[in-house]
Amino acid sequence: MERLFDKAVIIGVGLIGSSLARVLKANGLAGKISGVARSSENRQTALDLGIADEMTDDAAEAVRDADIVFICTPVGAVGKVAEKIAPALKKGCIVTDVGSVKASVISAVQPFLPEDVFFVPAHPVAGTEKSGPQNGFAELFDGRWCILTPVSSSNEASVSLVRKVWETAGMKVEEMTPDRHDTIMALVSHLPHLIAYTIVGTAADLEEETKEEVIKFSAGGFRDFTRIAGSDPVMWRDIFLNNSEAVLNVLQRFTEDLTALQRAIRRKEGDKLEELFRRTRNIRRRVIEAHQDQPENEKLLLKKTTRQK
Repeated sequence: MERLFDKAVIIGVGLIGSSLARVLKANGLAGKISGVARSSENRQTALDLGIADEMTDDAAEAVRDADIVFICTPVGAVGKVAEKIAPALKKGCIVTDVGSVKASVISAVQPFLPEDVFFVPAHPVAGTEKSGPQNGFAELFDGRWCILTPVSSSNEASVSLVRKVWETAGMKVEEMTPDRHDTIMALVSHLPHLIAYTIVGTAADLEEETKEEVIKFSAGGFRDFTRIAGSDPVMWRDIFLNNSEAVLNVLQRFTEDLTALQRAIRRKEGDKLEELFRRTRNIRRRVIEAHQDQPENEKLLLKKTTRQK
């Protein structure tokens, strides 16, 4: 694979950042990879894993002479990161991110970037409930979607380069507006996480004896919710706070649908329940047909986790 950048910087070497670093390394996309992490443990882990050539806690120092900067922090922190690194960015540098929210990230980042720096907002729609550089793996992105939401400070060349990075990672890339992205993510990602946190939270509030039985006899459905609810609390706190309008709109629709379902159960309207379940089963089939089930990546993560124990 041809080298795209002399120097790439990854700010935040958690699951996404460390997985991206592995992609850059494995494909020779950057001559040098510099990583930034606040935690000394994460800095040392990244170096031990060989996913970065150097690690530091100083983002401004790291981005000097960088051709591209990937901001892989929780979305609530991207504005502060942009403010800190902006004076050190060289002319023509590309800044991009991996956040699950786009409109608020764009508002937080754009005011700080110099006019001669290109900003390409991006969202690789991939992940697991694990976090930290030790849990990253290059195959995380295989067959998944990456959404780009170009802005006025993007140009054709910068968008093309960011697209090429994610395509090299095995992703399918699509472009859309920031608002459209946030509305879609509120439904397919943010609301499911909110529901999972609520259901598992309900179990956590049960009397101790009942709680232990819930854990002991957990069936597939509840286990799936606990997997989702095991995601990074800081990351998801920031996502809900930064995509609040879209999440609240979708949550209102869900609440109305849940009320209708509650009424059907109370009235023993079996035909309505069956009709709903048939429609939702069809959605599941279409997800599988679209190859968005990602069982192979989950198997890879399971094998990796087992080896680490």
